Amino acid sequence: MSGTINYLSCGLLWLGLLVKAPDLIRHWRDPYLRVICVLLGLAGACFFLGAPPTVGAINHLSGITNLAAPLTYASITAYSASSQVLIVYWRGGPHVHRTARRWIVAYTLVLVGIAVMFTLGHTPVERRTDLDTYYARTPFITEMIVLYLSGHLAAVSVTTVSSLRWARQVHGWLRAGLVTLGVGSLFGAGYSLTKFAAVIASWCGRDWTRLGTTVSPAAAGLGAVLIVIGVLIPLGGPQLSQWWQARRTYARLQPLEHELDELLTRRALRLPRPRWSSPATRLVWRQTSIHNALGHLDVFFDRALYERTSQAAARTTGDPEEAEATAWAAVVAAAVAEERSRDTDDEDGDPHLRSPDEPGGLPDRAPGTALLPHIADALTRSPLVAAARVRTGTTEGSSRA
Repeated sequence: MSGTINYLSCGLLWLGLLVKAPDLIRHWRDPYLRVICVLLGLAGACFFLGAPPTVGAINHLSGITNLAAPLTYASITAYSASSQVLIVYWRGGPHVHRTARRWIVAYTLVLVGIAVMFTLGHTPVERRTDLDTYYARTPFITEMIVLYLSGHLAAVSVTTVSSLRWARQVHGWLRAGLVTLGVGSLFGAGYSLTKFAAVIASWCGRDWTRLGTTVSPAAAGLGAVLIVIGVLIPLGGPQLSQWWQARRTYARLQPLEHELDELLTRRALRLPRPRWSSPATRLVWRQTSIHNALGHLDVFFDRALYERTSQAAARTTGDPEEAEATAWAAVVAAAVAEERSRDTDDEDGDPHLRSPDEPGGLPDRAPGTALLPHIADALTRSPLVAAARVRTGTTEGSSRA
């Protein structure tokens, strides 16, 4: 099982990078999008390079003992720096590019320092998991370890403070993302602190190796996952909200479409149902079908019924929008019944339609798309609509008698 968690985490992060790749190709000039992709790539690289099997493979193939160590340290350092650069671009400002360049230059120097120190140092014994503590007192290697841990701790500390402070000033998905990113950076700081503790203990002659080989990787893994989730929340959150809202509205419109179903089928007013489509597409399909039916029923709308029901609903609820929706629900239910009755009684199968200029029609008023869900709710919940149905049924029965 050694390295399995690393590889799974790496796969998930690089899968996210693969999903964002088309956006990067289309908008490659967007620095914010570039940093997100770099962040996902480096986060996956940290897990990949840190897996013991990968460490052994790099050392063996390169022929350089412990070469995997500076590569892993470099990826961790670059990843922590990219998270701070992302915050800079995320927040924006007049000097955003200058600030981002300063961070990039500073951590480029750290990466150069890691390479130089490893080149000058001597690590003859391969250590796949505990190089930090094993070579904690080795010239130049000590400096390399302190350099990468200090760089990592500085970046994640600034990211934590920046994101949590900014989260207090915003709301919604952005706030949720910043809080998650801040907590992830805090766990990332735990990685550096526990590694530092193990190294300092080694300087003092104590063996805290397990602290650096068990607690530190767990903190780093959890921190990396939370940081990436925090970055993705503001990107995917609004889309998720739109998806959920479209799905919810689609379901709310079902009673209204059911009310119009027989008319839609008989008059062939319903568009072909889209298959394998998004909730937004299905919602537009249902809204279009409903509007087609309402347009056909326009000449059957009863103004007197509308005004009577609207006034009664306003007295009952005190909500103008609910009163309007209730009135429309009653009018639609009555219009469906009247249209069906006229179509049945007409020998040609074509109802005699009154002119829109005749009293009783509502040619200048039609329910908007935003009102349709409320009309659908009223069809199933309002006692005024139920009463209108009863009166309509009695009238139909009397006329046929």
